[in-house]
Parts: sequence; structure tokens; C-alpha cells
Amino acid sequence: MFKLHYLDHYKRNISLAYPVMLSQLGHVSVGIADSVMVGQIGVEPLAAASFANAIFFLLLTFGLGVSFAMTPLVASADSEKDTSKISIFLKHGFLVNMALGILLLAMLLILSGTLSYFNQPSEVVELASPYFTIISFSIIPFMFFQTFRQFLEGLSNTKQAMYITVGSNLLNIMLNYILIFGKLGFEPMGLNGAGVATLISRIAMALLLGGYVYGRKRFGIYWEGFNFKNYSTHIINRLLKIGVPAGLQFIFEVGAFAIAAIMIGWLGAVPLAAHQIAINLASISYMMATGISAAATIRVGNQLGRKDIRTLRAAGFSSFIMVIVFMSTCGLLFIAGKDYLPTLYVDSTQVKQIAATLIIIAAFFQISDGVQVVGLGALRGMADVKLPTLFSFIAYWVFGLPIGYFLGIQLGFGAEGIWYGLLIGLTVSAILVFTRFQIITKKLLISSPG
Repeated sequence: MFKLHYLDHYKRNISLAYPVMLSQLGHVSVGIADSVMVGQIGVEPLAAASFANAIFFLLLTFGLGVSFAMTPLVASADSEKDTSKISIFLKHGFLVNMALGILLLAMLLILSGTLSYFNQPSEVVELASPYFTIISFSIIPFMFFQTFRQFLEGLSNTKQAMYITVGSNLLNIMLNYILIFGKLGFEPMGLNGAGVATLISRIAMALLLGGYVYGRKRFGIYWEGFNFKNYSTHIINRLLKIGVPAGLQFIFEVGAFAIAAIMIGWLGAVPLAAHQIAINLASISYMMATGISAAATIRVGNQLGRKDIRTLRAAGFSSFIMVIVFMSTCGLLFIAGKDYLPTLYVDSTQVKQIAATLIIIAAFFQISDGVQVVGLGALRGMADVKLPTLFSFIAYWVFGLPIGYFLGIQLGFGAEGIWYGLLIGLTVSAILVFTRFQIITKKLLISSPG
């Protein structure tokens, strides 16, 4: 499967992917730093962070998916050297993403008053509610940041977002230490301190990346038509036709993990804390795999603009190979560290034992997780998003969650059974999107001249 004539594709993919991988690692490291530090103050605060983040990330990742619509459109226009079209996508992408950010904030604030209805332990809900409200306000700076990040990725510029994300993550860790534990004269804020640190670091990310794009002369040409009038409903619809299905793909996947967390919460604070540890670790490899997915989107979008279908297929298949190698390595590391990794979070023997079991299951779904996220990225590069969205619904809500509920709740396998359901859902998704990529690119190859 590892083909030598893909060597140039591996190099190009890596040059695009590694900054996004490190940038995504920076994003997820915010949650990891929160969990590790919050875990030091008790099992209940860690469970509360798991519960709150499960719901928050459901809406945040929908916004993330919608923002992804900019990348293939900008990439295709960039391959055509059409700067005016890129400028139009920047202007309209900014409008769509910021309007969505405001809408998502309103939804999150409404949800913050309903946390007690999710049948979670009362002590968990009490801690989760103020933390959830605080991090909800970070959705607007996050969408601001995503606008300029996806714009830059469409231009094959993936490094600046990486630098800013890593720097902001270091700021978050420092603020966590100060605010959670009460250092440098501050009162200890516990879990709420982690929320404030996350909010401040995301505001910093937004301001830095927006300032970079606005201040650089080479991007000046794209700002010439940027104003708050003369918007085109046609362009907005183009963005939404790609972005909304992509956002729904995230809703179906992340929503499945959110519902899984809620079901595990029915079992008590200890299994929920163990779930938070395992999902934290699994999110590291997943978010880094999205870097390879982003590279697939950019390169497939570029080759589609050039109408070079053979190169498009090679770019896609080389991305699949890369993610399989990467995620296999992550799986082996999870198995090797299953007993040690939970000790970084908590001292509770019960939590560590359950977490170790869940980490093994996470190791087994690494390849499926990687293949499905890269497949969705490659298909997004061809603006093929509607059927993959249906695939996500089928994989997680027809297979994954019902099987997880049956095994975990009905048969009594607990958190372990629920995670087996997630494994099955990810595997179904991987098979469907890879098959779709094969079918659609073969059709394009047959219909293309030469």
C-alpha cells in the first residue's frame, strides 16, 4: 500500500499538515491542561468539566465545521489565481462565522439553565453550571479565529495559526495555575478558574491571528473589497451548503460522544471522571489527525481547481496512508501507557482502573477514527458533504449509540460497553467515507479528459 510514487505527495501533505496538527494539538491541550489541573482538586470537579465540555463542544464543533467551508473555496480560487474571488470568500466567511458565533452563544446560554435536566449527580451539576457559562463566551473569539485560520489554510498558509495557538495554549496553562490554585495574590477559583483561563486564551488567539492577517502587506489585496455592505446571498448560500453539512457531521460525531458522556454520568461521578481522562487522550490523536484531514482538503481542492483528477486521487490516498501509520502508532502508545497515563490526572484507584480499560478501547479505534476524519476532509475538498453527513448520522446514531446503550446500560457493561458502541460507530463511518472517496474519484477520473 505504501507507494514510492506517492513520496512527493507525502512531503507536500506533511508540509501542510504538521502546522495544523500542532495547532489542533494546541486547541485540545487547553482541555487537557484544564483536566489535569482540575483533576488535582478532586473527582467531582473533573466529572463536572467532562459533563460541561461534552455539551459545549457539541455546539463549538458545529461552528468549527461551518467555518471549514472557507478552505476548499479559497483553495480552489487560489489555484485559479483569482484574488477577487478569494476576497469575496473572506468577506462573506467573516459574516457567516460571526453571525453563527452570536447564535451559538445564545443557544449555550439557554442550555446553561438546563444542565440539571440531564440526570447527572447533583454535585457535578452544581460545579458544572458556572464553568459552562464562562466557557460559553469563548465561542465568539473562537469563531473569529477560525475565520482567519481557514482563510489562511485555503492559501496553503498553515504555520501562523500554529504559532499563535501554541502561544495561547501556554498562556492558558499559566492562567490555569494562577486561577485554579490561587497564585500571585489571586483567590483560588477551582474549576471556574479553568473556564476564565480558557476564555482569555481564546480572546488572545482571535486578536493575534486577526491582527496578523490585517497587518501583513501580502494580504492587503484581499481586504480591498472588505466592507459591511453589498453581501451576496449566492455566496452565503455556497458557504452554507458546504459548511452546514460539515457542521452536522461534527454534530453527529461529537454529539454521539456527548450523549455517551451523559449516559456514563448516569453511572456516577467515578466512571464520568474516567471517561474524561480517556476522551482527553483520544482527542489528542484525533485532533492531530484533523491536521492530515486539513491537508487533504487543501490538496484535493487545489487539484479539483486544476481539474487534475489523477493527482487528486494520489493526494487523497497518500493522506489515508499517512493517517493510518500515525494513528497506529498512537494506538500502540495508548496500550503501552494505559496504566501510567491516568495517574497524570487523578489519584483515585477506581477512576484509574476504569480509565485504563477505556484507553485500550480507544487504542483499537484509532485507525477508524483517522480514516473517517481524513475521508471527510478529502470529500470536503470536492464539496461533497451531503452524503457524508448522512454517513455520520448512520454510523453514530443508528449503530454507535444504540449499541453502546444496549451494551453499557441494558447489559450492564457500564462505561466499557458504551465505548464499544463508539468503536463500532467510528468503524462504520470509516468504511463508508473511504468507499465514497473511491467511488466519486473513479467517476471523476472516467469523465475527465485525457
